Amino acid sequence: MPDTHPPHIAIAGATGAVGREMLDILEQRRFPHASIKLLASPKSAGITIPFMGRQLTVETLTHESLRGIDLALFSAGGSISREFCRAAANHGCTTVDNSSAFRMDEDIPLVVPEINPEAIGGKTLKFADGTGRIIANPNCSTIILLMALTPLRNAFGIKRIVVSTYQAASGAGAKGIDELEQLTRADLAGQPIAPKFFHEPYAFNLFSHNTAVDPETGSNVEETKVIKETHKIWNDHTIGISATCIRVPVRRAHAESINVTLKARATTQQLRETLAAFPGLSIVDDRATNSFPTPLKASGKDDVLVGRIRPDTSLTVNRPSEPDSTHLAFDLFICGDQLRKGAALNAIQIAELLH
Repeated sequence: MPDTHPPHIAIAGATGAVGREMLDILEQRRFPHASIKLLASPKSAGITIPFMGRQLTVETLTHESLRGIDLALFSAGGSISREFCRAAANHGCTTVDNSSAFRMDEDIPLVVPEINPEAIGGKTLKFADGTGRIIANPNCSTIILLMALTPLRNAFGIKRIVVSTYQAASGAGAKGIDELEQLTRADLAGQPIAPKFFHEPYAFNLFSHNTAVDPETGSNVEETKVIKETHKIWNDHTIGISATCIRVPVRRAHAESINVTLKARATTQQLRETLAAFPGLSIVDDRATNSFPTPLKASGKDDVLVGRIRPDTSLTVNRPSEPDSTHLAFDLFICGDQLRKGAALNAIQIAELLH
């Protein structure tokens, strides 16, 4: 991106839940810009969205609409990204893409700014009509997981991860949130409920993540993303990872239960201190009042909340456990706002690094 003037910015998928969050965060963080263009499908063209005291009109996303744009923030789905991110790059634009389209492309960096900002350097893709860049935003569950585990990996090393995610409707965008609200109202009114967007009823229910399940491995796409993206971001394929991803009837913010096996022994206090010192994390871990991370506490927050920090005593069941003794395995419970750090905020933090 040019650093001699504020960039001309486009948000593709501007009317979606993440796109609107991107616009809000640009305003909150006072991101410098020469202009902001909102792009979406033809059916959304003409909609106006407030920004910094004025109304911005949504335009139709086309190849030409990306001409003259320095920075494009995409959250419009994989098929749209595959077509239009490369078109933007052909115009010399830097694109930060929130879909899964490019995450596992070895030529495209997959970035969480607090974790691997160095991955951005040196990855410039050359296209026929110009030199552009595409940078991929990781999956929301992966970002939230690695925010909590990266400081532990840096301090003690990590051998194995077992994670279960409890993912909110916000992870499926505006349609997911709408279905949760509509089916909940119908159920409370005693009306029949029939899912249209998800494959299972969402009201007062939870179910395996709504992505395809591999018939051979039994893992769904979301679980595979967590594993593969973690290996790429950390540039380490030796870490064992087991993931189970579940959709829960929560409007916003994902939760994750983590069991982590370290390479070096540590005390609970050492873990707490290590986590507390990492930017983007907040400790919510009050045993006396049973106060720990919840989706409501994380909603609207930039930080990932970490709590339930305790040793995995199953490894020490046959010998006395001392409160201050060292352990190799620990349990954590974390919550993070999928629309912010899990998506829009992470993308804009990448843009801030570039600018």
